[in-house]
Amino acid sequence: MREHDMLEKEEIFSKVLRAGRRTYFFDVRATKADDYYITITESKKFTEEDGSFHFKKHKIYLYKEDFTSFAEILGEMTSYVLNHKGEEVISERHQKDFKKEYISDKPDDDIIPQTSSFTNIEFDDI
Repeated sequence: MREHDMLEKEEIFSKVLRAGRRTYFFDVRATKADDYYITITESKKFTEEDGSFHFKKHKIYLYKEDFTSFAEILGEMTSYVLNHKGEEVISERHQKDFKKEYISDKPDDDIIPQTSSFTNIEFDDI
């Protein structure tokens, strides 16, 4: 079988979810034995200071024998979050129109929004 035919056979069904800077690809693929499995790929766009960009991708392979357990745990986790925090997005950084500047001298996990500029005030000025 030609390589092109193998690629055609490998991808069976696909869906895409665009979510801000992230895109999720859900693909049904076929094994060599012609059984099906799912891949979930997260692709996140990073823009450099010079305007160029690159993508980081993370992929999960999910096989049929794990579907039921995976779906149960995913349902339980999403229900927990929605029941405890509701559906409203709390983090401003995830809003499409969010344009605040961030102090970037810390790792990504410790990014602090810069909400105002610092003014040096002497106590004698007060």
